[in-house]
Amino acid sequence: MGLQLLYHILLFFVAAPWILHPCSAIGDDTDQTTFLLVNASTSLSRKIPDNLFGVFFEEINHAGAGGLWAELVSNRGFEAGGPNTPSNIAPWAILGDESSVIISTDRSSLFDRNKIALRMEVLCDYEGANKCPLGGVGIYNPGYWGMNIEQGKTYQVILYVRSLGSINVSVSLNGANGLQTLASHNIVANDVSEWTKVEFKLDAMGSDRNARLQLTTSRKGLIWFDQVSVMPSDTYKGHGFRKDLFSMVQDLRPGFLRFPGGCFVEGDWLRNAFRWKETIGPWEERPGHFGDVWLYWTDDGMGHFEFLQLAEDLGALPIWVFNNGISHHDQVNTSDIEPFIQEILDGLEFAKGDANSTWGSVRAKMGHPEPFDVRYVAIGNEDCGKENYKGNYLKFYSAIKDAYPDVNMISNCDGSSSQLDHPAQLYDYHIYDTANTVFSQSRKFDHSPRVGPKAFVSEYAVWREDAGTGSLLAAVAEAAFLIGLERNSDLVEFASYAPLFVNKNDRRWNPDAIVFDSSEVYGTPSYWMQHFFRESNGATLLSSTVQSSSSLVASAISWQRSLDRKTFLRVKVVNFGSSMTNLTISIKELEKSIEVGGSSKTVLTSSSVMDENSFSNPNKVVPVKSLLDNAGEDMNVTLLPHSVTAFDFALKGDLDEDKIKMMKVEEGASSFSVTSDAVQVLSS
Repeated sequence: MGLQLLYHILLFFVAAPWILHPCSAIGDDTDQTTFLLVNASTSLSRKIPDNLFGVFFEEINHAGAGGLWAELVSNRGFEAGGPNTPSNIAPWAILGDESSVIISTDRSSLFDRNKIALRMEVLCDYEGANKCPLGGVGIYNPGYWGMNIEQGKTYQVILYVRSLGSINVSVSLNGANGLQTLASHNIVANDVSEWTKVEFKLDAMGSDRNARLQLTTSRKGLIWFDQVSVMPSDTYKGHGFRKDLFSMVQDLRPGFLRFPGGCFVEGDWLRNAFRWKETIGPWEERPGHFGDVWLYWTDDGMGHFEFLQLAEDLGALPIWVFNNGISHHDQVNTSDIEPFIQEILDGLEFAKGDANSTWGSVRAKMGHPEPFDVRYVAIGNEDCGKENYKGNYLKFYSAIKDAYPDVNMISNCDGSSSQLDHPAQLYDYHIYDTANTVFSQSRKFDHSPRVGPKAFVSEYAVWREDAGTGSLLAAVAEAAFLIGLERNSDLVEFASYAPLFVNKNDRRWNPDAIVFDSSEVYGTPSYWMQHFFRESNGATLLSSTVQSSSSLVASAISWQRSLDRKTFLRVKVVNFGSSMTNLTISIKELEKSIEVGGSSKTVLTSSSVMDENSFSNPNKVVPVKSLLDNAGEDMNVTLLPHSVTAFDFALKGDLDEDKIKMMKVEEGASSFSVTSDAVQVLSS
């Protein structure tokens, strides 16, 4: 049977051009050919939302504190034990014994919102009977499971000190055992009877990924320390974000950033919920708080302002999730919710208000006079069904719409099966399940209501046994699910994987997209899977149908490369089966012919479905790109078992070389060469 005749026969039996043929079960298509038919006609195409695929950041797994936020000192203000004394100074530790130094805490800090300071009583001296040991006595901080100090780099140190007498304090970055000095500076002062801010830079003369900060002295007396900070000087744009982790997120080209949670927003109890006003202003004055859901202290150096800045730096829409008066275990009555509403209205003014407004002026003083582009807020997280949610939600909705009619609101209630009984612009949908279930959910939104609010799939992932700590199996199932969201992007407005980050030393949740420690980082297969959807935001969805198959899910889009505006037709196919599958791709109604030389194939797969990446083998499961030598409107390909494959067909067209060069310079790439039809990037 000819391909063109087969195309028309199959097209006749397809009821809806956006929907793949139903799959009755997940299995294998062994030794048979499956047909994928793509119709590139503009009459059957539709634009995908500009910001469909994005990222969700939650303070979980030390994602920010000890992660993306580059501060090296853990518990820098000695506040981790709360506002009472004695406080928990961990992970600070003592250098010396009780005969030479006594360490305690008191409420003598300069800062009203975080009163705890460290008190160091030095009993030994640089001479005499009770002589201090070599190197002195004091305290040290190992950071978040080691400070990554690199030779040749500069580190900004800020601390506050007070003493009843003169001081000679050594501030040093040392190797893991404290013996090797990587950088040091002496604070010598005769009068620090009042709290004194000390700032200086340390230039590292050596490297150690498990280094620590030491504050030591060999002079008898009383010294107080507070708010001790060490930041690398090379954070992204000087905004405080660790460059390698920022780059991993940036490489996903996210259309939006949802923040700061998640359960982190709710708190196990309201007293520990994220409160935005406590996280703005000078970092020294932020009280910090205990995240009682994920069980660790954060000094909130990465606060409301920094999340907004992060979204802007990523070129992503900020989506703020705020507490609506409900935690996991307690909640505010709707009749008493007004203070919470005012808190959020103030937060929106901080983000969106004029630089002369009450809260907009605070933002301006922090270095951002122009408003942030906040268009979406989520009223709570996973709170639908709780006693006071609907009542509280309606109060928030009304107040925000009155003050900011341009702000779109997201309900926690699921509207995928039936319409909501309350106003909303979007509804939140979360899915954590087995690989089979997530794969099957590629059809989840096929028959959801098209009237009313759109869907925000803000948290999706395969988890538990199928996921391990980030498996190929999970990534393949998730890719099928995302293809379903892409096909239903007339209804689905946003989608993001969760969680985004995990510090290997505090793995509270499995799996995660990006794994890191103090010095290294790698992406799980689920992270690399998301790269297959980087070009989907704002692209054009084409009509595609696949012959009945229990293991294949596919879609087709046309997109333009940002560098040179060259157009590609991308076909994505997920093979969830355990056997190779022969696939015939037939593309019709193309306005431009396919350029073989510029076409490529990218495949994500591995030898075992449970294969994972690791620090020792970070590239075990990553996309592999190759030229597509047989590119054409009708072509036969072989799909590997448990794989995600993208076929990028370059479409012929003339390029303006001068325009390309100008665009390349603007984008900051270092070098490239231009041929008549394509641009080859020589360095990223």
